[in-house]
Amino acid sequence: MENKNQSPSIPVAIIVAGALIAFGIYMSGKSTVAPAVATAPAKQTVDIAPVSSADHVLGDRKAPITMVVYSDIECPFCKRFHDTIKTIVTEYKGKVAVAFRHFPVHQNSVKEGEAVECAAEVGGNDAFWKYTDAIFAETKSNNGIELSRLPGIAKEIGLDVTKFNACLASGKFTAKIEKDQADVIKAGAGGTPYSVIFAPNGEKIPLTQGALPFADMKRILDTVLKNS
Repeated sequence: MENKNQSPSIPVAIIVAGALIAFGIYMSGKSTVAPAVATAPAKQTVDIAPVSSADHVLGDRKAPITMVVYSDIECPFCKRFHDTIKTIVTEYKGKVAVAFRHFPVHQNSVKEGEAVECAAEVGGNDAFWKYTDAIFAETKSNNGIELSRLPGIAKEIGLDVTKFNACLASGKFTAKIEKDQADVIKAGAGGTPYSVIFAPNGEKIPLTQGALPFADMKRILDTVLKNS
């Protein structure tokens, strides 16, 4: 049972605030969505659904910490943060897992989101992450990839292109992507990427928007692990 007198909220808040201040200065004037805001996370105020079997998870689903990342495939900061989350899962093997959800803000992002969902339908969770890796690697962001390339990426990672194309043409995942978007906006997100840490004690720790560097994420995650 959680000891309320030893809540990790204060130390995590201090670390996140410091990290976001530094990051906000660094990114000032560069973001196409919104600058990072130097605000500490509030305890248990973010209304984000827990990870379920419907989520695409990188890492061990039984890890004590799960970080839900709302991402836009055409966001340059999401592209950067995608590499960071892969480093997190590698460095915190068995301790931290990452779930991907959609927060499209660019014109091509919904269709590209459908493409990664179709990759999962055709090839499973591994294919989802392979496709996501490939499209982030190729796009230069800000609608930087032609949608006609989507089947080619599917072929290159070994998917059945006929099945992939049929899925993509159906638009069957549009509603899922739009629901993710609506949920995270309702939760208070102001930009992409937007992350929420689900701590072992059940607390939800929002990191607001911002592609925090690994060093800052490490300080946050280490504090959560220590105090939960």
